[in-house]
Amino acid sequence: MRDRNVGFRSEQHQCRIGRQIRQAGAVDFFNLLTGPELLEMTEEHLPEHRERLYPPTVALSMFIKQSLAPDRSCQRAVDAWAGQRAAEGLSVQSIRTGGYCRARARLPLEMIVALTRETGRLLSAQAPRGWRWRGRCVKLADGTGISMPDTEENQARYPQPRSQVPGVGFPLAGLVGIVCLSTGAVLEAAIGAHASKGQSEQDLFRGLLGTLRAGDVLLADALYCSYFQIATLQAAGVDVLFEQHGSRITDFRRGQPLGKRDHLVRWMKPTMRPDWMSVEHYRAFAAEILVREAKVDGQVLVTTMQSARAVPKGELAALYARRWHIELDIRNIKTTLGMEVLRCMTPAMVEKELWVCLLAYNLIRLLMAQAAHTAGLYPRELSFKHTVQMWSSWPRSAEPSELFRLIAQRPVGNRPGRSEPRVRKRRPKSFPWLKVPRAIARRQIRKRRHPLCA
Repeated sequence: MRDRNVGFRSEQHQCRIGRQIRQAGAVDFFNLLTGPELLEMTEEHLPEHRERLYPPTVALSMFIKQSLAPDRSCQRAVDAWAGQRAAEGLSVQSIRTGGYCRARARLPLEMIVALTRETGRLLSAQAPRGWRWRGRCVKLADGTGISMPDTEENQARYPQPRSQVPGVGFPLAGLVGIVCLSTGAVLEAAIGAHASKGQSEQDLFRGLLGTLRAGDVLLADALYCSYFQIATLQAAGVDVLFEQHGSRITDFRRGQPLGKRDHLVRWMKPTMRPDWMSVEHYRAFAAEILVREAKVDGQVLVTTMQSARAVPKGELAALYARRWHIELDIRNIKTTLGMEVLRCMTPAMVEKELWVCLLAYNLIRLLMAQAAHTAGLYPRELSFKHTVQMWSSWPRSAEPSELFRLIAQRPVGNRPGRSEPRVRKRRPKSFPWLKVPRAIARRQIRKRRHPLCA
């Protein structure tokens, strides 16, 4: 009888969670958070709470919508929630943001991280075989930097670059992610202090190796092309395709030739042990590894796919060219979703804001995958920004199939091998840079009337 009562209460709890999510508009996010795969996970991480204006499911839904909106302020999020309640005939007590901000702070980070990982995993796992490369799951890895408000707490956790004068710069975090090539979904991510000891891009990436499975193919730039990285992934059954690191000399006269500027060569284990590696770990590595080096269009590629007959070097070059997608994914996350500069004032909320943005990104990727599957296209052929724009303006009572059809009508341009100069044509305003803390600059203005602009 007790087990029956426990099961009944659990079922009631799940129904209440589902009702809260639907009332919050989270059903707008493609019914994903109410699906059987994620409802149990949501319930598992949901904290004890009272039936208040902003229960956790409502706060999470508003937080996700906030990260997708052009105006990402808390006031706009609360105003939109008040408008929705008024349209449904419910009372609107206040439009102050304090209650919502406290509700966001109460959201468990573990729940947001788990939902982000699970949405990425489900989206990647359910991708049709035709979206994959030779039926294999290809994953992309790269890192970037993210700025945030200049507060004492953020500076302590994510110090500004040493090249900047104290009080002038902004805290900077390093972000490393692993993305599914087929769907664009973020599978895993790690955040740490930018370029600090023990938290460099390579250090953060080593913490994500559990995301890679035997049979996967990893694409990454030359930074990842090291003996220990390749040996670790090769031992795990993961094939790699990297660009050759500039510090390594490639001599095609050595090794076993496979074709013109294409050979197998043995790399010897470095004699110097890295600082992050223990002596036992270093000794466990083999004395040498066998890799394939191939030069195509002036670019040397390094891979563990050693058969030139099974994978010609031209096909390697075509596959590596698709690594550029992760650069576009980072641009979508930082520019389209506005995550280039985070808004939260404490490290705990910064990390929470980051993971909510990644969750919102995965939900948009899910919508793109549904639209692509319906139209017989690949998700990478559709525009991420157009999808966000369509979703933001789409009536919630309209038919979802019509939304999918309209999203699929806006494919992105096919521009292989595109090369653009990294320069800006539009000139910025001619104000000088702030080179002293703002408080000192204000005192100088009061004394000498805008000395910085003189």
